[in-house]
Amino acid sequence: MSQERTGYLGIGSNVGDRRGNLQAAVEALGAHGVRVLASSSTYDTDPVGEVLDQDDFLNACLRIATALEPLELLDACKTVERDLGRQLEGAIRHGPRPIDVDVLLLGDLELTSDRLTLPHAQATSRRFVLIPLLDLDLDLAIPDGTRLRDLLAALPPDEGVRAAGPPLDVPAA
Repeated sequence: MSQERTGYLGIGSNVGDRRGNLQAAVEALGAHGVRVLASSSTYDTDPVGEVLDQDDFLNACLRIATALEPLELLDACKTVERDLGRQLEGAIRHGPRPIDVDVLLLGDLELTSDRLTLPHAQATSRRFVLIPLLDLDLDLAIPDGTRLRDLLAALPPDEGVRAAGPPLDVPAA
């Protein structure tokens, strides 16, 4: 294993007890080599992507610390999704789901593979990702130095993102 890095995950749910699903993901990550350091507030967000006719999502972002390499972290996130009831095989892309856990940033790593892109390909163009990320760190930037708040300011305000609740509970260190 490598040296521990700070990273950021995006989590979302639009099926069942949305906040309960997000909290369960926070609690499950620790068993997979991922320490959750902080949670953003939660946000109700309009569906985006290929399936717009579905319930709104509850989204948040997490600041994490992990010694996992990027693909190991992705595997840990997918394991948490499966353990919490997400059907990964044969599911409709961008369709309804009890939990979604995305690797957004991991230190200053840049990676492009068939399984993972860092920074996450849509992290810099989606309000529902940028707003909770900026909750965690107003000065956060992607590896090329571009500040996320500048990217958010450049986006049209048409993607619905509404404050929904306080941060999720983070396990004590």
